[in-house]
Amino acid sequence: MSSTTATDRLKTEPLPSDKFFEFGARTVSVAALVFFVLVMWQLISRTPLPGKPGWAEAFFIVTAAIATLASLARQLPGYKVLIGASVIAVLGGSAHAIGVTSAIPFGPFVYNEAAGPRLFGTVAWPLPVLWIIIVLNARGVARLGLKPWRKTKTYGFWVIGIATALVILLNLGLETYATKVARYWLWLPTKFSFTWHGMPWSNSLGWALVSLLMFAFATPFLINKSSRSRKLPPDYHPLIGWVMLLTLFGTGAAMEKIWSAAALCAVTALISIVFAVRGARW
Repeated sequence: MSSTTATDRLKTEPLPSDKFFEFGARTVSVAALVFFVLVMWQLISRTPLPGKPGWAEAFFIVTAAIATLASLARQLPGYKVLIGASVIAVLGGSAHAIGVTSAIPFGPFVYNEAAGPRLFGTVAWPLPVLWIIIVLNARGVARLGLKPWRKTKTYGFWVIGIATALVILLNLGLETYATKVARYWLWLPTKFSFTWHGMPWSNSLGWALVSLLMFAFATPFLINKSSRSRKLPPDYHPLIGWVMLLTLFGTGAAMEKIWSAAALCAVTALISIVFAVRGARW
């Protein structure tokens, strides 16, 4: 067997570690899907689940984050994935810690009891985890859609730009769900009368700036620079996680008859699916 053939097999055949991460990603993804279904059933039926309120949402957030990291770990060394996720969580948590005390960079808001325990007495615990899910899955959707242009010099900038735009769009759905449906936090009045269902538009600017900062510091850890990198089939885990979040937020908005937010989530989900699938199959 020639060295070229051996190299090609190395790039295409799964390694034992890949099988482990594939099994882990599928297992945790199934768990996330189960909790997602429970949260959706509770939302649509308006029937609380047995036990302490919010436990299904908490498990959904945690399992979705783990599934996101396990999916990435199929392509990158695990320690790099953890470092990248830690950078995102720390920056996101720090931004919200500053925001809740100074109203910068998101605008004035306060947490309600439904948001759960506070980290260091300041930040609602789900937010750093949510940042991991949102930022990494947005990046994954952008990479799927831009797969045909992966060899271009500006590919990395396009990924960051499109991922940031996706984060901003999803945040509009998140804010509507968090304030009008789940009542996780409350926006305080500002001098500007024009808002998105109570959310000041400065929040979108804040999410854009924080997202760009995250991509700047986390992306170096999320690039596979190994010369032994293998050709893997398209990974649709980010797209699935992305659409699940948009479905949850959009359904919550529809249940409260906030049709503009529901339509935004539906259109964003449709565009994301077409963009990602078309690019991945190019």
